[in-house]
Amino acid sequence: MSEASTLHLLDALTDGALHSGEALAQEFGISRAALAKRMAHLRDWGVDVIAQAGAGYRLAAPLQRLDAAAIRSALPRPAQQTRIAVVTRTDSTNSQLLFADAGHDPQALFTESQTAGRGRRGRDWVSPFGSNLYGSLGWTFAAWPARFTTLPLAVAVAVARVIDAAGVPEVGIKWPNDLMVAGRKLAGILIEPRGEAGGSCRVVVGVGINVAMSATQAAAISQPWISLAEALAARAPPSRNALAAALVSELCGALTHFSAHGFAPFAAEWKRRDVLAGQAVRIEGAAKITGIARGVDADGGLLIDTADGRQAVHAGDVSVRPA
Repeated sequence: MSEASTLHLLDALTDGALHSGEALAQEFGISRAALAKRMAHLRDWGVDVIAQAGAGYRLAAPLQRLDAAAIRSALPRPAQQTRIAVVTRTDSTNSQLLFADAGHDPQALFTESQTAGRGRRGRDWVSPFGSNLYGSLGWTFAAWPARFTTLPLAVAVAVARVIDAAGVPEVGIKWPNDLMVAGRKLAGILIEPRGEAGGSCRVVVGVGINVAMSATQAAAISQPWISLAEALAARAPPSRNALAAALVSELCGALTHFSAHGFAPFAAEWKRRDVLAGQAVRIEGAAKITGIARGVDADGGLLIDTADGRQAVHAGDVSVRPA
């Protein structure tokens, strides 16, 4: 099946209503058996298609596809220089932007689904079609910012602000940059830098936000998670296009601010959102460490009070679990 024909079928279902299989087959000029195969192809993409015997097909929830023009038109003036692109499917938005021409920075790439989405420490990022927001921003600093290792913390604050603005109260940050609501993960961040000492520094900032993912789509996720739709309870989440525009705007502002002022302007807010502060934690990495989390140091390391004294643990080689 071509991508165009698959999207054409998907667009017929995006309202979330029940559609007769016979009517759909007639609309697309195919047999009922061929229609069933196309529905199976949509499921292979991660689309939550529900078949009701004798009645037809529907999506588990209405779906609005991403649109670059809609995202671009919603950007405030300071972020309008950002190049925006949307693709139907890709391996990973971060991977694509790592090899993109840095001369086009700032540039943002969003996708409906990822076939090889990546989280921190090489973990897979489950990326079902059209249910969440997956995007990356390519950004070039003229020179390496001071205390660059605190950048993930500043970006986490920026993403938390986006979720706040969507109407979710009390968004927390689990060191270094997981966004948490009620003890469950709502969003994650992957930052990949490129550059040489003494020269410019380019980063690709990848963000995944659970928007309206169903339990079926999330079956492969092994940790507690929550979607924006669930966190908002009775309120409908903003459109993914509006959310994408807000994310680009907030990230551009945060990266500009970080370049000029470092982490200091973000530190108080990060501390307020720190869900590990005062909690017993276990660090799983090259060395096993248990203790009480006490915030972060000037380089962004997680401070742990252990039986042997205070230690700083740095991002990239650890996993934090409740003790």
